[in-house]
Amino acid sequence: MARVPWVVGVSGASGTPYAAAVVRALLEAGEDVDLVVSRASRLTILDETGHPFRDAHAQDDLRRWLDRGADGSPDAFATDPARVRHWAPGDLAAGPSSGSYPVRGMLVVPASTACVAGVALGLSKDLLQRAASVTLKEHRPLVVAVRETPLNGQTLRHLVTLDEAGAVVLPASPAFYAGARHIQDLVDFVAGRVLDAAGVEHKLYRRWEGHLGSGTGGSDRDAGGTGPGGTGPMP
Repeated sequence: MARVPWVVGVSGASGTPYAAAVVRALLEAGEDVDLVVSRASRLTILDETGHPFRDAHAQDDLRRWLDRGADGSPDAFATDPARVRHWAPGDLAAGPSSGSYPVRGMLVVPASTACVAGVALGLSKDLLQRAASVTLKEHRPLVVAVRETPLNGQTLRHLVTLDEAGAVVLPASPAFYAGARHIQDLVDFVAGRVLDAAGVEHKLYRRWEGHLGSGTGGSDRDAGGTGPGGTGPMP
């Protein structure tokens, strides 16, 4: 079968654990991933994890990043990134820069206000913005997980532009009704909502079932769960 990946774009906003959780869950769901890590986001990854993300060492750096828990635990997950294809952010000849390159859609997580503006205005200043613009013009699913606060009027107008163009604007806002007990639970909730918007099945959070107080019974992790498909945080 032909490879038809999800493009995951990581911009420079704080919140790189959200992106790692999304990529892990896509892999667990059997999906292929094309990853675009912007130049600005590399500084954020370094700041939030203490480790670099380098094109020349992308596979090793990716594995270390994906295996890191949201609380900083270095080996919280065991991830095989073999189905992830990494594209350099300056490579405007890369596959995702063309509408003829087959992809399922694109998830931008986290999305900075600068990224939001660039996509809304069609600037295509790097591969991330170009791939998002291509996703819109090809009428493929685009989820933009904006992670900034507060939002000024200009950014709000850009978000409305993206919504009108067909994108799903999804603020990275964790909820607490799912019974969060750990920081990873809050991260997984946002990642799960991103995947919900994309129509990808996952087991990242407990869904609302219409019963008040159902979130006080402890998280899946407390009950012995290990995240999506048993590949989550180890004892």
